[in-house]
Amino acid sequence: MGERVLLRGNEVIAEAAIRAGCQCYFAYPITPQAELLEHMARHMPRLGRTFVQAESEIGAISMVYGAAAAGARTMTSSSSPGISLKQEGISYLAGSNLPAVIVNIVRGGPGLGNIAPAQCDYFQATKGGGHGDYRIIVLGPSTVPEAGDLTMLAFELADKYRIPVMILADGMLGQMMEPVELPEPIDPASLPKKEWATTGAAGRKPNIILSFDLDPEALKRMNLALQAKYRQIEANEVRFEGTATEDADLVIAAHGTIARIAKTVVRMARADGIRLGLFRPITLWPFPYSALRTIADRARTVLTVEMSAGQMWEDVRLAVAERAATPFYGELGGVVPTPRGILSEVKKHVQ
Repeated sequence: MGERVLLRGNEVIAEAAIRAGCQCYFAYPITPQAELLEHMARHMPRLGRTFVQAESEIGAISMVYGAAAAGARTMTSSSSPGISLKQEGISYLAGSNLPAVIVNIVRGGPGLGNIAPAQCDYFQATKGGGHGDYRIIVLGPSTVPEAGDLTMLAFELADKYRIPVMILADGMLGQMMEPVELPEPIDPASLPKKEWATTGAAGRKPNIILSFDLDPEALKRMNLALQAKYRQIEANEVRFEGTATEDADLVIAAHGTIARIAKTVVRMARADGIRLGLFRPITLWPFPYSALRTIADRARTVLTVEMSAGQMWEDVRLAVAERAATPFYGELGGVVPTPRGILSEVKKHVQ
């Protein structure tokens, strides 16, 4: 491993991307992820890599498409309204089987909202915020060190499956500082050559990358190939974490920063004699339905806690499928639930 340093979440994601061999970064400034862009602006050019502050979010995601098609490891980042503007381009990336990493440091919404932390972009990320039958891998870190680890993983998964991968974090995680141990950097020149990329056709047939076919049957075949890839990802790339779930009567389901807070709630509840556990999905897509279903077979109640109106709650209810009660507790508009507030809600459901 590399050196141990104290960095913000935004900076750790940026530095991890550089160390993962990111060759091109395109973005437009927006709070609360501005430090990520600033870090890339400071360090990408000195490494001889490409940094462009685009004229808009739409311009940035279009540049990502071009760089990805040329075989470069490429990334963009933004916050909620900016990610909305990128959705058409994300659909093009998915439809063209192009690998890219997209970072969303979520803020309160809808509309312009505010710059406080939120989790209200879960639907947009996990259900396909753009047009068409497509999916992207979505990773949800809960600590600053994990944000760096998952950024490294995001580039690996993007290249492995030729798919966009999103890091879905919130404004609190983007702004908080923690000590992290940075990984050893990867030399982009050491990465496997992408034989499918549009790097010139000397000595071979041209590579054609597009998400367009006027023949319905041909487009159907392309869609079926995408769906087969998604089934492969669902079979092989599900990640989750369980805390004290083995004997839990009640389990909190939470992701990201709220899962971090919920670990404190588990300790508080156990001290009060309440057998509370925590289930944290790390891959928000593919969602760990089977793992949560197994826990619901043992627990009486699965309480979903989110900084939203209950977006992940839908996936929790699909997973639990009436094996247990599935109440919900959420805060909106950038309000962050407190450990005592969550514990108070837990006690309402203790039998």
